[in-house]
Order: sequence, then C-alpha cells, then structure tokens
Amino acid sequence: MTTDIASSRRRGAALVQLHDRAEGLLAAIPPSLPLLALRIALAIPFFNSGLTKWDGFLTLSNGARYLFEEEFRLHLFGGEFPYPLPLTMAAAAGIAELVLPVLLVLGLFTRYAALGLLAMTAVIQLTIPDGWANFHLPWAAMALALVVYGSGRIALDPLVPRHRI
Repeated sequence: MTTDIASSRRRGAALVQLHDRAEGLLAAIPPSLPLLALRIALAIPFFNSGLTKWDGFLTLSNGARYLFEEEFRLHLFGGEFPYPLPLTMAAAAGIAELVLPVLLVLGLFTRYAALGLLAMTAVIQLTIPDGWANFHLPWAAMALALVVYGSGRIALDPLVPRHRI
C-alpha cells in the first residue's frame, strides 16, 4: 500500500515537473511572434474585402456601389437607416480596407491602423448585427490587442524615430 502511495507521489511530481517545463517553453515564445500573427490575421479579411470594392484605380465596383446605396443599412435605436453619402462611404471603406491592412502587415503605425480597423468593425457591426459572434468579436479582440500592445519587434514601428516633448 505504501509503495502505491509513493509511486503516485512520484508520478504526480513528474507531471508537475513536465507541466513546469512546458510552461517555461511556452513562456519563452517571443511576444513579437503572436503580435505578428495577430497583425496578419486581422489584415487578411479586411484587405480581401477592400479588393472587392474596386474595378480599377479609384473606380468603385458595381457591387460596392449597389451594397452601399441599396443594401447596407445602419441599425440604430431600433431602426434601419441608409448610409449617409453612400458612395463616399464606400470609397472611404475601400481605401481604408486596403491601406490599414498593409500598414498592419508592415507593422507601421500599428496602433493607429488597428484603431481604424476597430472603428470599422464597429460600423460593420451596426450594418450587419448578426455577424458579431463569428466575425466582429474576433476582429475587435485582435484590433484591441494590437492597439494596446503595439506591433512588437518584428515590425517597422521600432525603427520610426520618436521625438519627446
């Protein structure tokens, strides 16, 4: 009986040691790696969406025109309202969806690019309220993490000179 208890204790101690070793290895992952992954993961859906809004240089696609003029509605205060200046909104969204993801992937002005995509996610949520759990929540979480933690070292942000006032 006492050998069973001693054997159980040794196995328990070995498991704790294995757990501690695994924790140490995971904690050694440089924070810049997951931040790079977050930047890329957030950039991809927005960039892909931005590509669909254009039929050439600054020429809105017919699909983007139709969506912003006819389909998209802002769900506010229990009502549905058309987008104000729908073609201007479509162009602004199309430009932002191309420029901000490129900045994210480069790690340049990361916090501002992520903040812009967080704001866009809020507007998208007001436009398509049913997409919250599957799309908008993960996008918002990724953007918020990048706003808070920045780009990490695998980025151009650390190379930008800082002037202290």
